[in-house]
Amino acid sequence: MSAMNAPASSGDSGGAYCVETLTADFGFFLRTSRTLAERRTPMQHIEIVETPQFGRAMRIDGCFMTSEGDEFFYHEPMVHLPAVSFGQPRSALVIGGGDGGAAEELLKHPAMRRVVLAELDEGVIDMARQWLPAIHRGVFDDPRLALHIGDGRAFMAQCGERFDQIVLDLTDPFGPALALYTTEFYAACRRALTPGGVLSLHIQSPIHRPETMARIHASLRAVFPVVRPYLQYVPLYGTLWAMAVASDRTDPATLDAAEVDARIAALGLRDLKLYNGATHQALLAQPGFVRQLLAAPARPIQASDVLSDASLDQQALPALRVVTDAR
Repeated sequence: MSAMNAPASSGDSGGAYCVETLTADFGFFLRTSRTLAERRTPMQHIEIVETPQFGRAMRIDGCFMTSEGDEFFYHEPMVHLPAVSFGQPRSALVIGGGDGGAAEELLKHPAMRRVVLAELDEGVIDMARQWLPAIHRGVFDDPRLALHIGDGRAFMAQCGERFDQIVLDLTDPFGPALALYTTEFYAACRRALTPGGVLSLHIQSPIHRPETMARIHASLRAVFPVVRPYLQYVPLYGTLWAMAVASDRTDPATLDAAEVDARIAALGLRDLKLYNGATHQALLAQPGFVRQLLAAPARPIQASDVLSDASLDQQALPALRVVTDAR
């Protein structure tokens, strides 16, 4: 999930510059050469665009979600850091993640027998299945994958199954999605985990959404004994991004680089472009400003809350005039 959208400005004959604003003062652009497909579902506007930098990319409601060229920056740490820390996960649940990238990474684990993918909008799966095979690599046809179309919170309320790993691959915590970032929902996730099971999710950015990140972290801490935030730069999101793993007892910080590499080798994990023993350690390392942010008091998010970080108010973002220098 990327940042808030701003109007796209026409570029040269090579395409258009798609601009996304992260705050009123900060954002990024990416040139697209053409739109390959688009679809308006009852829930959102989905586009598949071609980009010279990252190949095919998916945008939802004007925000970049994933791309062929950079998806591993997001999916590998989201999936493998918690999975390798757990050991040998045999069952997993992905809520969101309709592009198939997280499910594809989970099914690289040889002991994985079942992955349930609960996606709200079937249109995301349909568009990804057709246009993003380099990301999902045929995972939608894997017999170990079970698809569930519908609301993730309702699925958790009705699900009697337990999982070794749950991945929350969600849109940003505003509007209806906020219900999936609350202490109540995290408590439901904990009940659905096996002993030692791991929950992983993105928790926004310490650069442009620090208040929201701190509140999500506080919400996890209110439910789970072990919460380990970690950091990863995601090119398509234009900034440093934060994730977290939470568990009743599995702690990725107890593994050194040699142990992680040994586990990767024993599991026979292949085609990893980012995750290894050294990056496991680097992902968990926290710069001082992040430690300070997470050490400060923050109120957990509850079902009745509305986030108050003014930088997240899309209506407060000014209209952008994009100036290109032809020199």
